[in-house]
Order: sequence, then structure tokens, then C-alpha cells
Amino acid sequence: MARLAYGLAALVAVGAAALGLHGMFGGAFTLRVGWLVPLGGLQLTLDPLAGFFLLVIAVGVAPASVYAIGSAGGARRGLGAYLVFVVSMCLVPLAANMMTFAIAWELMSLASYLLVLHERESRESLRAGWVYAVMTHAGLACLLAGMMLLGAWTGSSEFADWRAAAPGLGGGARSVAFVLLALGFAGKAGVIPLHVWLPLAHPAAPSHVSALMSGVMIKLGVYGLLRASFDWLGAGPPWWGVAVLIVGAVSSVIGVLYALVEHDLKKLLAFHSIENIGIILIGIGAGLLYQGAGLEALALLGVVAALYHTLNHAAFKALLFLGAGAVVHATGTRNIEEMGGLIKRMPWTAACFLVGSAAISALPPLNGFVSEWLTFLALLQNTHLARPSLSLAFALGIAGLALTGGLAMACFVKAFGITFLALPRSEAAARAHEAPPSMRIAMVLLAVTCVALGLGPTWVVPALATVAGALLGNTTPVAFGDWLTLRVSDGFATGSALAIAAALGVALVALPLGLRVAGASRRRRAYETWGCGRIGQTARMEYTATAFANPFKRVFDFLYRPTKKLDIDFHPESRFFVERIEYENPTRSIFDDWLYRPVLDGLSGVARAARAIQSGSANLYLAYILAVLLIMLVLA
Repeated sequence: MARLAYGLAALVAVGAAALGLHGMFGGAFTLRVGWLVPLGGLQLTLDPLAGFFLLVIAVGVAPASVYAIGSAGGARRGLGAYLVFVVSMCLVPLAANMMTFAIAWELMSLASYLLVLHERESRESLRAGWVYAVMTHAGLACLLAGMMLLGAWTGSSEFADWRAAAPGLGGGARSVAFVLLALGFAGKAGVIPLHVWLPLAHPAAPSHVSALMSGVMIKLGVYGLLRASFDWLGAGPPWWGVAVLIVGAVSSVIGVLYALVEHDLKKLLAFHSIENIGIILIGIGAGLLYQGAGLEALALLGVVAALYHTLNHAAFKALLFLGAGAVVHATGTRNIEEMGGLIKRMPWTAACFLVGSAAISALPPLNGFVSEWLTFLALLQNTHLARPSLSLAFALGIAGLALTGGLAMACFVKAFGITFLALPRSEAAARAHEAPPSMRIAMVLLAVTCVALGLGPTWVVPALATVAGALLGNTTPVAFGDWLTLRVSDGFATGSALAIAAALGVALVALPLGLRVAGASRRRRAYETWGCGRIGQTARMEYTATAFANPFKRVFDFLYRPTKKLDIDFHPESRFFVERIEYENPTRSIFDDWLYRPVLDGLSGVARAARAIQSGSANLYLAYILAVLLIMLVLA
């Protein structure tokens, strides 16, 4: 039964990929179902943007479904919710009116909520599900408010009518709708400070579901933001782009900073989803600003960079979550402090996780490098703007993107090194074994996808330019070089992923060849690695994740707000002999301390005050009714 369900989900993904490719290259259609006609009916429309996001969904769903066949226990629970989750995600970008969108969006949220609660006996899962339900429905309230306002102002619930009527709406009305829609979509995307559900829900879900939630579902928040800001509402004032760009820069930096100090492998990856959504928003913000300034070619570049990183993140983040799931499957823990030495026991998983780590760290010639390079190029051309004051937002974006790249590399040195290298730190890590074949196949497919997207930007970028051009209303064909070289903005920058890959390959081969030409001895001398003067090395002597993260905690302590806990047990007969030392340096979320906890405390205070009116006296309740009637009569 489980294999049939996951096989069906994989077939849905294949169909979505075919439909998405068809839509990206102009194969549009509209389908109307006469159900709920008084509310607008159910209507689906395929256009290039919807086709692209169907392809993104397929990139995550197909390998995740293959992976789930080989995973144990939890993968066989919630099969119906999984299928509903996959189908509803496919329906969201196809929705052509408010009713269809709301139904698909809510089905997606409810199905993912049930998947987060797959371990209902776990308090962690219950809390994650509760926070996720609250945040996703708060976002839904903002979306419905914005959509209902647009429906009332335009007299229609169809998105095509909103597009046509947007130029006639006042600037204030469009800005109100933009804020409401942006809040709703940003909450689903996990943008700072609406991210609190993401590091709780993603680790609580099964690993293949975590891969879909992080690699695919949050991208539908990006889809909504693109659709609202470029399509439904038309060109907006500059502050739209400034807000999106700055929020993206803040999300990228804060997301990677919290990932650096996280020792739960799946939570670490969840925080990196916040970082990469921030990078995508930087590209969208740049596109909005360039579009408002009439710089169509640069707006196209910003949107292409955002779309490329959306696709890239779906590939390498799904790969990393599936790799983390294989590690958890083999060791029974998500704490990287209890791992180590897994590269010898899980070589396939280690190799695939290394490819994902290099890709998310934007190392050439993998896919993350290309999309971040395009984002930098879009930001660096801000001198074409007529208003120099907007350059400050671009400067913040450039600084945030540069800092994010360096910190991401440091974080994945920790994630890969502490997890896979050195000696096992626990009995479970020492007994670890390689993942089943279906899980390995899924990871290899995604690793190959990361390599292909990195080596083929000269084919990928023109296709994405077609999607971005349809979204921006720019039908002029744009040339991006030949099959070997990618050229951006009339020669502002050029790059060749294949040439970079060839240069790296030559560099790897040159060293052993040079040694052979120099006459170096080829005789092997087997000897143990230098152990710093110690005869026997143990896992207790290894570098830990806590020690790795400690310098960052010191530098950014205003954000982490760490608390030190030191527990020492001395020998009962002498205080000079220590039996056990336990040191912890946990961090606290500044958003919990300064935003959510004060809000919750305020709501609790209001609830306690309101409880006083519930006296249980029937006479008092009748007095309440009389007072309300009198007020209504006066108002009438």
C-alpha cells in the first residue's frame, strides 16, 4: 500500500514536470469547473510562471517519494495526507481565482499540518504542529483579507480581472493589498520574523516531508509574492522593492547565523531555508526596483536570479534533508554531537551530502554558485537608477549576500565535518549502516540535478528569461550568450560554468602529474596520522560542534543571547579530582524574547481580565444583552 501511494505521488510529479515544461514554453490553457458557481467556480490556468513552479514541485516530489519507499516506520503513516499535500501543492500555482486558490492553499496547509503531527505522542511534534497551525492560519487571514479587498475593488474574484483593473486602482489601495498579501505569503515562506514555525515543523515531520516542506512548499510563498507584486497589482512604488530587498537581506543573514549555532541537523537545515528564501527575496526586490525605474532588462535579470535560486534551492535543500534523514535513520539521533565517522559507514550518503553542502555554500561549479552570482550582478548595477538614495538598499543587499555566503560555507564545514568525519562519538554512530537502495537512488538523482543545474546555465537562464519576461510583460527576446558562455547585461559580466569545471578538473589532476614529472617516489608508506603527541586518540579529543560555534556566539552575542551552564561533579573523597564536567551554552531567540513572548503575555493578560465578566450570574448576562440592544438601537 505504501509503495503504491508513493509511486502514485511520483507519477503526479512526473505529470507536473511535463505540464510545467509545457507551460514554460507557451503552452497555456484555462480549465473551468462549474462547481460553487456563485463563489466564482473552480478555475485553473497554466501560464509560464505556473509552469515553472510545477517543475519546482516535481523536482522535490519525485525523489522524495522514491526515498519514502525505503524509509521505515513514519514513512508509512499519513499516506492520504501525503497525496493530498502533493496534489494541493500542484493546484496552488494553477489557481485562477480566489476560491480555487483558497481551497488549494488550505488543503496544502492542513495536509502538511497532519504530516508534522505524525508522532502524536511526542510533545515536540504537538508543539510544532500548534505553532505551525497558528502561523499558517494567521497568514491565511492576511491573504483572504487582501484578496477580498481586491475582489471588492475590481468587482471580480478572477486573477485576470485583477491584472486588468490594477492600473486604475489608487496607490493607497494597491499598497494596502500589497502589505496584506505580502504578509500572508511571507509567513508561508518563513521570512524573518514570521519564521518561528519553520525550525519547529520541519524537523518534526518525516524526512521526505521535511524535504518537500523546505524545498517546495515554502517556495509557494515565493510564487504568491511574485504573482501579487508583478502580476495582480502591477508596477508599484519604490518602497515595495526596498522593503522586499531589505527583508530578504535580514532573513538571509539571521537565518545563517542561527544555523551556525544549531546542533540539531534538521533544525540547522531548516534555518538555512530561511537564509535561502532571503536570497530569493533579494533578487525579487531588485527586480521590483528596476521595474519601477523602467529598467526592463535589469528587472528581468533580478527575477531570473530569483527563479534560478528557487529551482536550485529545491534541488540542494531536498538533497540535504534526505541525506539528514538517512543519517537519522542509521543513528537514531539528530544531534550532530553524537555522530562522527559516518563517511566510512555511509559513503553514498556522505558523498551526496557533500555535493549538497557545496551547492548550498555557492561553490563552483555547482548550481548555488550560478544563481548567487546572478543575484550579485543584479545588485551591482544599481548605478543605473536615477535615484541615488535607493543605492543604500542595494548596498545592504550586497553586504548581506556576501556575509551570508561566507557564513554558509563555515556552517556546512561544521555540518559535514562533525557529522561524517573523525571518530564516532556514540555507539549508535559506530553501528551506523548505509541507507537502503531507494533512499540512495533519490539522493543520487538530486545530486546529479545539482551538478546539471550548475553546469548548464546557458540553457537554464534563457528558459527562465522566458518565464520572467511573461511575468514582467516583456516580450522582447533576450540573448544570454552561446552554449558555452553566459553574458549578462550587454557584457557587464560573463561566465562559463563548463570552463570553471574544466579548470578545477585540471587543477586536481595537475598536482599528482607534477609530482610524477618531478620524480616523486610512488612507494606507499603506511603510518597512522599524527596524533598531537598522544598515543591513542579518542572521540573525546575531537573538535565539537559547540566549540566550532563558540567564536560566532561571542561575536554575535547580542543576537544569540547565550546562557552558560556549567555542572561539575567532584570525587566524593577529594575536591581536587573531577569525575564529570558538563558544559552547555544554549542560545535564545531574540524574536521570541522581544516579539512573540510579549505578545502572548499581553493576550494572556487580556484573557484573564475578560474572564471576570464570566460570573455565572444569569441576571448579569441579561443585563449584558439589554446593554447591547440599547447600543444597537442608538446606532440604528
